[in-house]
Amino acid sequence: ELRKEAARKAVKPVYFKVKKGEMIVREGEPIRQEHLLKLAEEYRYLRKDKFLGHIPAMAILIGFLLFSFYLVTASTRPQVTPNKKDLIFQALVLSIFFLLAIASNFIAAEVARGFPFLTSRALIFAIPIASGPMLVSLFQGIRVAAGFSVLLSAITALVLGGKVEFFVYFLVGGLIAAHGMRECRERGEFIKTGLKVGLANMVLALSIETLHGFFYTVEPLVACATAFFGGILIAVITTGSVPLIEMAFGYTTDIKLLELASLDQPPLRELMVQAPGTYHHSVIVSQMVEASAKAVGANPLLAKVAAYYHDIGKMKKPLYFIENQINGQNKHEKLAPSMSSLILISHVKDGVELARKYKLGQPIIDIIQQHHGTSLITYFYEKAKEQVGQRSDKAVQVKEEDFRYPGPKPQTKEAGLVMLADAVQAASKTLVDPTPARIQGLVQKIINRIFSDGQLDECELTLKDLHLIAKSFNKTLSGIFHQRIEYPEPAVRASGGKKAANGNSDQPATGDSRGQRADDKKKNGESLRRLGLS
Repeated sequence: ELRKEAARKAVKPVYFKVKKGEMIVREGEPIRQEHLLKLAEEYRYLRKDKFLGHIPAMAILIGFLLFSFYLVTASTRPQVTPNKKDLIFQALVLSIFFLLAIASNFIAAEVARGFPFLTSRALIFAIPIASGPMLVSLFQGIRVAAGFSVLLSAITALVLGGKVEFFVYFLVGGLIAAHGMRECRERGEFIKTGLKVGLANMVLALSIETLHGFFYTVEPLVACATAFFGGILIAVITTGSVPLIEMAFGYTTDIKLLELASLDQPPLRELMVQAPGTYHHSVIVSQMVEASAKAVGANPLLAKVAAYYHDIGKMKKPLYFIENQINGQNKHEKLAPSMSSLILISHVKDGVELARKYKLGQPIIDIIQQHHGTSLITYFYEKAKEQVGQRSDKAVQVKEEDFRYPGPKPQTKEAGLVMLADAVQAASKTLVDPTPARIQGLVQKIINRIFSDGQLDECELTLKDLHLIAKSFNKTLSGIFHQRIEYPEPAVRASGGKKAANGNSDQPATGDSRGQRADDKKKNGESLRRLGLS
C-alpha cells in the first residue's frame, strides 16, 4: 500500500497547452475527457475575464441605486433629520447580503457540478435575501424596508447574471417579509413570517422552473424544497440577529418595549418603593396615553412604556414633589423659589441619566427629556415675582427663562401625548368634586394652555388630534373618579326576641350588655386608630 502511495505521488501532472486559435473540438468529433477539461478551463477563464470587465458597470449601477434609495427614504420623512446610525445600519445590511449573494452563487455553481440532473438556479432559491428587508422593516419601518427591498433585489439580480426572474423572486419575498414585521410584538412572528415567505418562494420557484422548461424533471421539486428552506433560513437569521442589532445600534423594537412594560423592571420597582406617589401617577398617565394613542395614529405601546418611566428622575429627591410628601410637610416652604424651580427642573436630567443607566432605549430617553418641553413653572415664577414686589427692589428682576424647563419641546406624537396626560393628571388631583363636567372643563383648560404656550409646535399633533385626545382623557378620568353610592350601616342585633332602641333586635338588651358593647366599641376604635401609625 505504501508503494502504491509513493508511485501515485511520483506521477507528474499532465498539462494541456491550448494555443491561440487552436480548434479544441471539431464538429461531429466524439468528445473525450481531454476535451471536457479544456472546455471547462476555457469557460472558467472567460467567465473570470467577463466578471472583471463588468465590475465598473456594476459599480455605477449600484451607486445610482444607492443614491436613488437615499433620496426616496429621505423625502418620506422630511421632518426627521437624517440619522447616521440608520444609514450605517442600512449600509451594513446591504454589504452583508451582497457578499452573501456572491458567495451563495459560487457555492451553488460548485454544488450543481456534482449533480448532473440539477442546475445552480435550483439552489439559488435558498439564498435568504429577504432577511435584509425584514430587519430594516423591524427597526426602521415598512416604508424604508420597501425601498431597501427593491435596492437589494436589484443588486442580487446583477450578481446572479442580471436575470429579471431573480429580481422578481427576491423582491416579492422581501416585501412579504417586511410586511410581516409591521406590528411584531413577539419573537414567534419571525417564524410565522418565515413560513409565509417560504410558501410564496415555492410558488415563485415553480413558476420560474416552468418558464425554463424544467417542469417535468426532478429540478422543480428540488427548487421548491430549497425555496421553502430559504424562508425558514430567513426566520432563523432574523431571530438571531435582532438582539445583536438592538445592542449594537441601540434600537428599541416593540419586543423590547414589551419587556420594559413589565412592572417588575428594576427602575419601576425602585420607583414604587422610593416614590410611591410618582409611581401611581405614572401608572395613571400610562393608561391615559395608551387609550388615546391609537386614535391619533401614535404607537400605543411606546407611549404607554414611556409614561411608566417619564418621571423616574424624581427618585433622587422624592420628597420635593407633592405627590410623595407625607403629612403635608412641604420642603419648598424653606427654599427660595429659584432653588425650588431648579430642583423641579433637575428631575428631567436625572431621569435621562437613569434611563441611560438602565438602557431603556433612545425613544424613551427622548420622551423623558421632552415631556415638559420648555413649559413655565408657574407657581414658583409667580411666587418669585411676589417676593420681589414685597421687597420693592427694582434692581432685581425675575427672568421667566430661569423658571422654564430646558426642553426640547415634544418632537413626536408620543412625547406630546405624555406631556398632555402628565399635566392633566396632575391637575385633576386638585378637583374637590370631580364631576364629569368639571373634568371636561379642566382637560380643555390644560390642553388649551399647553397649546397656547407653543409646546406642541414641533410635534405632529393636529387640532383634530387634540380634540380626540381630550375626549379620551375625559373618558379615562371620569372612570377613575366615578361616583360611588353610600352603603347603609349594617344592622346590629341584640340577643333575644324583641327590638332594641335602634330597632334592630327582637329583645331589649340589658344594661350590662349595652355597657359591654360600648366598651368593646371603644376598644376596637382605639385599636383601629393605631393602624398605619408608626
